[in-house]
Amino acid sequence: MDSNLRREIILENYQEPVNRGLIDDDSYLKTNTNSESCIDNLDFMMKIEDGVVRDIRFDGEACAISTSATSIMIQKLLGKKIEDVKKILENYKRMVQEEDYDANILGELNVYDEIYQQPNRKNCALLPLVSIEKMLGEIEDESKN
Repeated sequence: MDSNLRREIILENYQEPVNRGLIDDDSYLKTNTNSESCIDNLDFMMKIEDGVVRDIRFDGEACAISTSATSIMIQKLLGKKIEDVKKILENYKRMVQEEDYDANILGELNVYDEIYQQPNRKNCALLPLVSIEKMLGEIEDESKN
């Protein structure tokens, strides 16, 4: 990906992230995720109906990488079935960890395909993934009970 386009996508999603701001609705799953390596501390909310991600919201303090990754990931996951969400998350994680992945699945999330060059920023790029996985884990735990 062209480095100027990469910067533009990241900056746009940092300055004007989608779905920033929490709402008061108990039908949403909720979690907080923070980074041990920087200021990132984000609250997440996700609404799933009929196995489809209907809404994801977030708020808190975070660096440009975490904020933009969250915004881009939200856009990518909205309207997706849980099984598709899991495929996207797995491929995103593999990309950040420098493993084989399917770039076609990720869309604009591919802007982080070189984040491995800044190892201290990997956690920032993975913060939204950790949050989404936590909430999906809650659903799986509930379905087992």
